Amino acid sequence: MILKTYERQKYIDINSSLAFYEFSSYLYELIKKNLLKLYDSIVFVCIGTDRSTGDSLGPLVGYKIGKFKYKNVSLYGTLDNPVHAKNIDEVMSRIKALGNPLIIAVDACLGKMEHVGYICMGEGSLKPGAGVNKDLAPVGDIYITGIVNFGGFMDFLVLQNTRLSLVMKMADMISMGIKYVMWKINNELMYADSYMDIKL
Repeated sequence: MILKTYERQKYIDINSSLAFYEFSSYLYELIKKNLLKLYDSIVFVCIGTDRSTGDSLGPLVGYKIGKFKYKNVSLYGTLDNPVHAKNIDEVMSRIKALGNPLIIAVDACLGKMEHVGYICMGEGSLKPGAGVNKDLAPVGDIYITGIVNFGGFMDFLVLQNTRLSLVMKMADMISMGIKYVMWKINNELMYADSYMDIKL
């Protein structure tokens, strides 16, 4: 479903006992590194639709992190208001009007059989809709993708027949990791003279 462009990426097996530690540590590293580039806000863009099991990872993550409130941090893409192929260009236009945000894109993807159940993350953008023949602009400065099934043949039907249990497990992992990392960064900035000034 996703075509990624990246400099360095990390694969995390969600069934590993170290999965949460690996995910949160790397996400923290990516965000802290990019904040040094003087972005003026953080925007999470959770891409997908609740009408397809395999493509519901983004909206589920958005739903799960939607209740946290930080100054200069915003969220697009939830179960109630998903970001998908039909509205993503409009959403990205609104986001770009905010100034110079650090955009963290979250989406599901199809991959190799041996990578199903892995989260892939790194610096760079992802191209939503690639697996269903949609030509959409790349999104994100940091990407988080959950490999929910294997691709290569009739990808649309594969997404429709992906197990919800796997998608939910990934959504839990990603949302808990995001909450922890944002809490950690917020606490650090509360004790520092920071341009970002993220507040609860």
